[in-house]
Amino acid sequence: MQGYRVTTRVDEMDLQVIHKFLANSYWAKDIPFSTLKRAIEHSLSFGVLTDQGEQVAFARVVTDRATYAYLADVFVIESHRAKGISKWLVQNIMAHPDLQGLRRITLATRDAHGLYSKMGFKPLAHPEMFMEVWKPDVYQRNRSWR
Repeated sequence: MQGYRVTTRVDEMDLQVIHKFLANSYWAKDIPFSTLKRAIEHSLSFGVLTDQGEQVAFARVVTDRATYAYLADVFVIESHRAKGISKWLVQNIMAHPDLQGLRRITLATRDAHGLYSKMGFKPLAHPEMFMEVWKPDVYQRNRSWR
């Protein structure tokens, strides 16, 4: 995409920009910087940068790189939306060599079903098989370990 590039090099990403966005998101509200940094370091992370190096989008994949992946924390900074960046980012993720041949890739979204359905994602075929431990307010309740 002209004017942008995708990187998986964490040392090129602006963790402050990523943290600012995610700490204000509905899915990672108040995430501590140290927690986010650790999550990024232990994931296959993707950043979209402008040609000038400005961080404008991000996503990370939690994966064993053999059988399973979970796509998380996908966002595009508001001033760069409606340019096709999210679609391009997800296409790059799905084409990444470490994510080929996986048995399952999952994600959770409240409002981007249209984007992900274009990439082959569908509702769970057998939701009755899945279980979770869900603590949506964990970052608000555990302020002592920040």
